[in-house]
This record gives sequence, C-alpha cells and structure tokens, in this order.
Amino acid sequence: MRLLGVAEAAERLGVSTRQVQHLVANGELRRVARGVVDEASVERLIAVRGGSHRRAWSEATAWGAVAILSGSDADWMGERQRSRVRARLRELSAIDLVDRARGRADVTRYRAHSSAGKYLVAELVYPVGAAAASLGLANTTNIDGYLAVDEVAGVVSRHGLTPDEEGRVSLRATTMDLDRVRDLSKRSVVLAAMDLAESLDVRERRAGLEAIERALEAFRD
Repeated sequence: MRLLGVAEAAERLGVSTRQVQHLVANGELRRVARGVVDEASVERLIAVRGGSHRRAWSEATAWGAVAILSGSDADWMGERQRSRVRARLRELSAIDLVDRARGRADVTRYRAHSSAGKYLVAELVYPVGAAAASLGLANTTNIDGYLAVDEVAGVVSRHGLTPDEEGRVSLRATTMDLDRVRDLSKRSVVLAAMDLAESLDVRERRAGLEAIERALEAFRD
C-alpha cells in the first residue's frame, strides 16, 4: 500500500485539505491513519473525475442515466427528471458521464484469496463478467459487482475479504433494486463500461470509455 499525507493528496487533486477530509468522510478516498490516505484511492479519483470538482448525481439520477443510455425507461424518476437526464446525455462526454454517475453505488475494493472467486461472483450482479468478451477483455481476472448495501458485511465476512484499494475485488453497494441492476447489465454493455471506466488499469479504462462514447453517439443519433 502506498500512502499520502492529506496535504499532498490535496495538491494532487487540486483541492483544499478540508475538501480531502470531506472526500474521506464520503468514502471517495480511503483513510489509512490520521492525516494519511491510500495513494491508489487518490489516483482512482483523479481518473474518474478527470480534473472535475463537480458533485456527483444522486443515486437515483445516476441509475437513471445508465438506464436511459441502456434503452430502459428509468421509471423510478418522473418525466421531468428523465427529460433533464436525456438533455444532459446529449451534452456530456464519456469522461464527464463517468464522473457524474459515480454516485450510483458506494465502491470498496478488497483483496481476496484466489479460491473465493467463483463463490463470490455467485453472490453479485456482475456486469463486467457478462460483457467482458464483447468489450475485448475476455482475460480479465478482476471481480467487480453490485450488491445491496445491507449485504456487504456478510459477503466480506464469508469470503475473508481484506480492504485494499489495489485489490482485484470491487464491491458496489447500492440501494437500487438488484433486479433492475441485473436487467440493465443484460440490456447493454453500458453498465459494465461505466464500471471499467473507473479502473486504474489503462486497458480496462480505455475499453470502458470507448464503449460509453459509442453508446452516447448512438443515443444522440
């Protein structure tokens, strides 16, 4: 694990130390000890936000954007909200969309024993696994999936997961109905691409951003 002091993290992110503390409190940066954060979490936030300091959309709006781009109705939002999201999707770049939609889930990354993989995947909605081949990532070994907020502790305990920003397991805790999440993961590669675009792996991030850009171009046509 590589460590950074709060002041250096603030300098890299282009924000104040108070804002770094706020990012830690929101779970967007991982605190290791008093005044110290995990460098990988800083690098990931820089990659996801692309230099932007805008607030993320609410969870419902973020999922609405994913749904609309995937060809779904996003019927948990009112028509006026859906209209606003459609208008924003016509304006945003792939990087901007990844930044704004990061609030769809709270992401924690873990290190896991190699034997945990297939059992862990069975408990998650796993968009990347289903779409990896079509995104040119058939050999990915990372596990990146969604689960309900109240299921996280149990999954971590059962599979002996250890928090690690550079670990191969990403658990995305959401309050969105998992049947809806599962449906969106089957409708298109958009959700998998959004997840990949948050990766520190250059190949995965590029594949995700390119797929999102194609989806945005198709939406605008």
